[in-house]
Amino acid sequence: MAGRLEGKVALITGGGSGIGRACALRFAQEGASICVADIDLAAATETARQVDAAGRKSLPVQVDTTNEAANDVMVKRCVEGLGAVDVLVAAAGVGGPRVPGSDSYQPYTVLTIPMEQFRRVIDINLYGVLFSNRAVARWMTENRRGGSIINLASIMSRMPSTSAAYSVSKAGVWMLTKCLAHELAGHGIRVNAIGPGFIETPMTAALREDAARSRWAMSVTPMARYGRPEEIAATALFLASDDASYFTGELLHPSGGVFVG
Repeated sequence: MAGRLEGKVALITGGGSGIGRACALRFAQEGASICVADIDLAAATETARQVDAAGRKSLPVQVDTTNEAANDVMVKRCVEGLGAVDVLVAAAGVGGPRVPGSDSYQPYTVLTIPMEQFRRVIDINLYGVLFSNRAVARWMTENRRGGSIINLASIMSRMPSTSAAYSVSKAGVWMLTKCLAHELAGHGIRVNAIGPGFIETPMTAALREDAARSRWAMSVTPMARYGRPEEIAATALFLASDDASYFTGELLHPSGGVFVG
């Protein structure tokens, strides 16, 4: 039986770890060839090795998604190596910076965060998504190919948090997703976002290791557990597949009940 992405090519930024790696491996199981893009080439290469072991084609690519030209090169290399881009998962991102020297997981406030730190979060989480989306969408429209773009947002896209830079960046991703969904619908390109809750990834390691902050995170999660990267990958698979053929401009929340309305 053919997989849900049989014959497709998926480009995944942030594919070297966490949710990005989980998406790469799940998509490969469903028949896709995978271009694994990450700023850490060794991590991307390891994900690609795992994709190869699953019997699918892979291509590791090093990319700094905050560099617009680098995103264009990433798409070019993906097309040259694997033949096309049918799906983009924009999973590259960073968490909010913490106050240095703090004994607990204490993020900066809006009033105290150094602006270079604020800009770094916006550059990676918002501009990195914008640049990767534009590069892929331009290739798809120029080649008259439909496809699916999936952006990693957050529950914080629609909720304020103590880590303001992160919330602002992810709110931007959500609005960008909606704007692109309107712009690209006529080209057969669907653009959706995923707003995960608290997931067991390297990004949440410090939070999970802080007993007080971890208790808080679980207190606002009705299912009272951290999500797994594979659960987010399952959501991405749905959005990438024809099962979601009438979905565009949506933000899905696999969050254990943190965000319910």
